[in-house]
Amino acid sequence: MNRDNISAVVMAIAVVSVIAGFAIYFNTQESNISSKSTSSDEFIPITGQIDENGKEINIDKSQFKKAKNFTKISEYINTKPISLDDLKDKVVLVDFWTYSCINCIRTIPHLNEWYDKYSDKGLVIVGIHTPEFDFEKDSNNVKSAVQKFGIKYPVLQDNDKETWDEYDNRYWPRKYLVDDEGYIRYDHIGEGAYNETEKVIQALLSERASHLGIKNINLNVSQNSEGDSRLESQDVNFSQIQSPELYFGYEFARAPLGNIEGFNPNQSVFYNLPANSEIKPNIIYLEGKWKNNPDNMELQSNNASIILKYNSKSVNIVAVGKGNFTVTQDGKLITNDLSKDTSNDGKFVIDEQRLYNLVTNKDYGEHTIEIDVKGEGFQIYTFTFG
Repeated sequence: MNRDNISAVVMAIAVVSVIAGFAIYFNTQESNISSKSTSSDEFIPITGQIDENGKEINIDKSQFKKAKNFTKISEYINTKPISLDDLKDKVVLVDFWTYSCINCIRTIPHLNEWYDKYSDKGLVIVGIHTPEFDFEKDSNNVKSAVQKFGIKYPVLQDNDKETWDEYDNRYWPRKYLVDDEGYIRYDHIGEGAYNETEKVIQALLSERASHLGIKNINLNVSQNSEGDSRLESQDVNFSQIQSPELYFGYEFARAPLGNIEGFNPNQSVFYNLPANSEIKPNIIYLEGKWKNNPDNMELQSNNASIILKYNSKSVNIVAVGKGNFTVTQDGKLITNDLSKDTSNDGKFVIDEQRLYNLVTNKDYGEHTIEIDVKGEGFQIYTFTFG
C-alpha cells in the first residue's frame, strides 16, 4: 500500500555472486508483479569465506548505509523496549508494515517461517507497524492482529512515523536486512522475492558466525509448524491482477468516482447509480448518502450500495464501524466457499476495524460485485485485490 501510486513496487538490493566480492542487484517492478528470485545454486560470497584462489573474502562496507535506530516508538508488542543498539552482533530484519494492508498480510507467513527457522541462529525480526489510517494507531487493534497472524517476533508501533521517516520509507511492506555490524545489506519493497530474501538471510548469518568464531552453523533447517495460529501462504499471480488498489477517501483517491456527483470534500452527498450499461471497470460507484472524509466514505443513510467492476481472483475491503451487508457477484449471492468473511447467504457483519475478504474465486477474471449496506456510520477505506 502506498500513497504515491506505487502501492506494491518491488525493489531489491541484494548480495549476489561475484568472484572477488559483492555487487548490488537492483530489481524494480510494479508491486503487483512477483519479483524474480536468485537461482538455488547461486553463490553468495560473505566475509570470512575463501574464494577459488584460496584468499579470504573481505567486503568494503563503505558502499552500504548504516541502519537507523527505532525512534519515538509508542508501544512495544512481544518485547520490552528495544533499540538497534541492543541488537548488536545480530542479523536484523526490519519490516515496515500495517495490519490492514493486504500486501503486508501476504508476507507475514514468510516472516513467521524465517522466525521459526533462524531466530536461534542469530536472526532478529522487528516489525515496525506504521499506520496508514488512524484506526491502525490503536494498540488494541494491533495486538489483536499480531495474535491473529501468529506473530511472535517484536512489533514496534511507529504511530508518528518517526522511524518510517528515519529510513526514508514510503511503502508497505518494506524489508531491510541489517548485518551484525549494523549495515543495511538488503532492501526490498513490496511482496515477493522470498527465496532471494532467505538466501541473503542465510548469507548474513554465515557471515555473522564467521565474525563471532562460530563453527559449523547449520542453516539447513525445516519450518516448525504452528498449526491454526499461522496464516496460510496465499498463492497470488500478480500478472493476472488487472485492478489496482482503490481508495474511497478524497485525499487518497487515484481515480474519480463513477457517480456524476463526484468527490465533495467533507460534505455529505446523495449519490445516484447510473444505468448498468454505464458501469466502467476499476471505478467505484455509490448509492445513498455518504460523507466524504479524507481517507474514507462514511454512510449517512440507513441503506446504501457500492458497485465495482473488477478483474482479479479475490476482492477485499478495509472497513470500520457497524452494519449488516449482503454481497452479490455478477447478480448472484456470494457463498461461503467464495469468501473468508461472508456467510452462505451472502451476508457479513463488520465486527472489527480491519481488512475483510468479500470474495475469492477459483480463477482470475472480470466480475461485478455489489455490496448492499444497512447501518448508518459504516466507514469504508479501500478495495484491494489478490
